[in-house]
Amino acid sequence: MTSLTIRNVFHLALRQTEGFVTSLIRVMGLDLMTPDHTTLSRRNRNNEVPRLAAAHDAPIHLVVDSTGLKMLGDGEWNAHKHKTANRRRSWRKLHLGIDGNGFIIASELTDSSVDDASVGVTMIEQVEPAIIRFTADGAYDTRGMYVALTASGAAHIKIVIPPMKTAAVDPRAMGPWCQRNDAIERIAEVGRRQWRKDSGAHQQARAENGMYRYKRIIGDCLRAKQFEAQRREALIAVSAINRMTALGMPESVKVAA
Repeated sequence: MTSLTIRNVFHLALRQTEGFVTSLIRVMGLDLMTPDHTTLSRRNRNNEVPRLAAAHDAPIHLVVDSTGLKMLGDGEWNAHKHKTANRRRSWRKLHLGIDGNGFIIASELTDSSVDDASVGVTMIEQVEPAIIRFTADGAYDTRGMYVALTASGAAHIKIVIPPMKTAAVDPRAMGPWCQRNDAIERIAEVGRRQWRKDSGAHQQARAENGMYRYKRIIGDCLRAKQFEAQRREALIAVSAINRMTALGMPESVKVAA
């Protein structure tokens, strides 16, 4: 998996990755064989990537969002060359769940047409610590999300999801679903902008920062051709970003006076 991580971080082709790892092993003075580019290609389809882990077991603030990743290939070049429509361009959608410390603790790669809320339910199931607060944009405003959060969240979970503009108060609401009613009534009273400020919905920017870091470090395209290989590629990239985040965190120690 180390070679595949190097490939993602340094944006290398498989043959270039083979040469880079060979040079690195030689500099380190290790007696190891470098996997060739065909082996790396097979591992990209079959390699088992460890599950993402939270930085701690305490209840967390989870923020989720999604972004598009291009699939590397000749489709975009042909569209430009032949002046065709964008129908040749293919995309995948990367969904990320980020905790309050900036670590990505849930990740899914899907087709571009998949509904964000349905994937959000799956991502919540990946999260092991209890969720004390959940923030997302209006694409996740579904009853299924509230049900999943009720099942996996803390007893007094705070859910901040902007309701749709056409949303109406549900008189039969129970449990965390009542928070949606409160949001609708508050928006009607003070306006959506003030509600976002009062509720802390601006913390959705944490997920946007995570997307920005992914695209700045890894890039905005997928290099693998097959879907399963693309899923592993994205998960390896996310693991590398988490490693960088951990290395950038300060380690503080209490010193006795």
